[in-house]
Amino acid sequence: MSTITARKGFVQQTDVLHSTSSSTTNSIAVSPEDTPRQSPSSTSLSSLASDNDLDLKTVDGKLLDTYGNEFHLPDFTIKQIRDAIPAHCFNRSAAKGLGYVARDLASLAATFYLFHTYVTPENVSSTPARAALWALYTFVQGLFGTGLWVLAHECGHQSFSPSKTLNDTVGWFCHSALLVPYFSWKISHGKHHKATGHLERDMVFVPKTRDQYASKLGHFAHELTELMEETPIVTAGTMIGQQLVGWPLYILANVTGHNYHERQSEGRGKGKQNGFGGGVNHFDPTSPLYEAKDSKLVLLSDLGLAITLATLFLIGSNFGWANLAVWYFVPYLWVNHWLVAITFLQHTDPTLPHYEPQSWNFARGAAATIDREFGFIGRQLLHGIIETHVLHHFVSTIPFYNADEATEAIKPIMGQHYRSHVEGGSIGFLKSMWNSARMCQWIEACEGAEGEKKGVLFFRNRNGLGVPPQKLSPPAELQAARSDS
Repeated sequence: MSTITARKGFVQQTDVLHSTSSSTTNSIAVSPEDTPRQSPSSTSLSSLASDNDLDLKTVDGKLLDTYGNEFHLPDFTIKQIRDAIPAHCFNRSAAKGLGYVARDLASLAATFYLFHTYVTPENVSSTPARAALWALYTFVQGLFGTGLWVLAHECGHQSFSPSKTLNDTVGWFCHSALLVPYFSWKISHGKHHKATGHLERDMVFVPKTRDQYASKLGHFAHELTELMEETPIVTAGTMIGQQLVGWPLYILANVTGHNYHERQSEGRGKGKQNGFGGGVNHFDPTSPLYEAKDSKLVLLSDLGLAITLATLFLIGSNFGWANLAVWYFVPYLWVNHWLVAITFLQHTDPTLPHYEPQSWNFARGAAATIDREFGFIGRQLLHGIIETHVLHHFVSTIPFYNADEATEAIKPIMGQHYRSHVEGGSIGFLKSMWNSARMCQWIEACEGAEGEKKGVLFFRNRNGLGVPPQKLSPPAELQAARSDS
């Protein structure tokens, strides 16, 4: 078999040893078919979900990713993935998890102490030098804060320890301190994991279809091939906006999440839609992102934010708002930046497919992610969330410190469907942001695709990069209107 390593402009395939053996010592060797289907609003982020049986005929027709590489639909099962993972990789240690929390908190405290004590006018007389050092402080604290965010993310997936009570307690404290509504995020994030790559159910970075993208620009879908290239400065401006306010927009207005709320099982989504004032957010217990049984958890999340905001108000009132901005709010923006960048690049890449409902199943969706490399920062400070994301979408209860070994174990099963982009390390990660922003503007079906393949969509763009978008005819109504005129 071969694995796919995403590169700019091409996909490199490297041979790996094929293994069909199942570990007889695996204590958690079950498939979604063998387990009860969980409620979509479950606060336990189990990676098990229903593998829909697809009994659709596939008509010959090539599926091409944005680079032009031929894509074949994954045919492995979740049971094969889980059976390939050594049993000890599923073991979770409360002591180890708490040790990492203590390390990150100590790093935050030590950094604050050192800068507050020594980066003063008495010790550093140059104002520009002091400003540069405090700018460095905000960057470093942003990394440590992101590491703490990731540990709370582990708690939400119950991979932090065997105790749900400990997991949710630690997760609530850590996320609340970072102004994240822990339980509210946990519930919606669980739905993201259960529907990754599903255009009508996924919860984050759901790409625009061709029609949606064209409509946003005030054009018809068939006109996209006639438009000029998006200027690099517009791309840069969009990226800056995404990195600055992407996370607040997501929790406040569900930006980048699906917008099919009318289908909410309890009728909560009637008349509601994404956007400010649309009634879809992570703070309101009546939001269609949640069911009635989730209300207390949403309110508990809000309480955590209220406590943090009250604490910050007291600090600002007593020590000055400018100081608070440097001590907390600028590092907070760095945390948001890393969170958005990481999530964006985990689910946005020229090699990744997205699925319409008739072509989606859990294994296909979980495989529609990509691992990247961020060097020491990614593996040590950010706890490997960048480097082992593919494995995480198949089995989210494996703790991060066992994820590298588990990733290697599933590569032979995934074969060409395992994706990684490790070229250039940290610099390559940052370059990928630009590459994805330029190449991944909307998704559409591949030309000539029929049957099941018609529901597999890939990124296209109007910048002349990669496979060109299809040339479409104007809709019949438009042609009729033009002929009448």
